[in-house]
Amino acid sequence: MYRSLDDVRVEEVPKPRISADEVLVEMKACGVCGSDLMEWYLEKRAPLVLGHEPAGVVAEVGNKVKGFRVGDRVFAHHHVACLTCHYCRRGAFTMCEKFGKTHLEPGGFAEFFRVPADNLQIDTLKIPDGVSFEEATLIEPVACGVRAMKKCGIEYGDCVVVVGAGPAGIVNVALARLSGAGMIVVADMVDYRLRMAEQFGADIAVNVERENFVEKVKAVTGDRHADVVVVTAPNVRAYESALDVCRRGGTVCVFAPTSPEQSLLISPHRLFFNEIRLIPSYSTSHLETRMALELIQSKRIDAKGLISHRFPLSRVGEAFRTAARSKECLKVVVYNE
Repeated sequence: MYRSLDDVRVEEVPKPRISADEVLVEMKACGVCGSDLMEWYLEKRAPLVLGHEPAGVVAEVGNKVKGFRVGDRVFAHHHVACLTCHYCRRGAFTMCEKFGKTHLEPGGFAEFFRVPADNLQIDTLKIPDGVSFEEATLIEPVACGVRAMKKCGIEYGDCVVVVGAGPAGIVNVALARLSGAGMIVVADMVDYRLRMAEQFGADIAVNVERENFVEKVKAVTGDRHADVVVVTAPNVRAYESALDVCRRGGTVCVFAPTSPEQSLLISPHRLFFNEIRLIPSYSTSHLETRMALELIQSKRIDAKGLISHRFPLSRVGEAFRTAARSKECLKVVVYNE
């Protein structure tokens, strides 16, 4: 039960009850997402149970459910779209009114969670043999990156810059490499994360506290700057840097939100004459989760290598604090003992 980042506690609550077209899943592993650490995003909704990167075993099945049985190993997506509205017909599934209203109950950081009928039918995937529960927790974050890569339209040989080398940044580094990027530059302030980014495919890692980020990008691109810049650090300074290293006609991907009171000052004159595209990429859909699972199953994305810390559910508060504050940390996974 999340009340604040410093107050995440374990409480006993009733096991969720399912209807005839739903399933109950026993959580086996659930990843801590960066959005689970954004207090400005959560404070108005607290107390609540978080966790939207869960994998587990089907424990109960409603009598009208088809295609799933007790014992199936599954990943369940927390949000699904209606598939029929104005937005869905145009492929903007995350803009669907229904998308943000669908949830797992009570959340992934629980011994058991209920998967509503729509989530079950549209975006609950069976985990294949050879993919562990821990690896399956990366389906949702990898899917978010897959969607961003598609929206950015990376071409073979492009220079891609990733601002922020946390788990989301490193996922985007790996996906940019798979998308054909010719040069990948990653920027962060933490040496550990920069080293890990290099292991996942970054050609150049820049510690922005010690090096001039803009000059470094200019040097490796012959003063042209980057074709695509993906911002995974949730602060205005990161976006200012992204615009500074984006080439004329290039793309800046808005992958991480800032708090709502923060604003970025952008000159329309600069955007117009440089034709810089700002491409937001929020969350993911049932299309990309399937692609992400294929990438993880084929080991083209090293999901296991992204996980740096594991905590039992009884120590979930420690898991949150580690993810938020440790300088030598990537993906944190909570498991059910």
